[in-house]
Amino acid sequence: MAERSLRGSRLGALSMETDENVVPSERNITTYLCPNGHTIELPFSVEAEVPATWECRCGALAKLQGGGAQPEAKPAKPQRTHWDMLLERRSIPELEELLEERLTLLRASRGEKTKKKSA
Repeated sequence: MAERSLRGSRLGALSMETDENVVPSERNITTYLCPNGHTIELPFSVEAEVPATWECRCGALAKLQGGGAQPEAKPAKPQRTHWDMLLERRSIPELEELLEERLTLLRASRGEKTKKKSA
């Protein structure tokens, strides 16, 4: 079936659109300076918002030549640990009670005698 469909046609090979009466938008050449000494020149549309930083080919963060406004650092949230998330759900006395229950079950499965708390 694939052999019959569109065999030998040049469908998609040629575009019927032309570049006549097409005007590209105006561009500004923007220069970024890498801390490793590289210079990056990029064309941006006049209407585009130019970013303050650009990633260089070496992986470093190049800054816009001429300074401009530096991007504000986003406030970073402190990383939550498993313990922090556990404390959001349970209090310390509840956790101690659960621990004691689990230890009692573990000791019973091992055949150990349970120790009674002294007051």
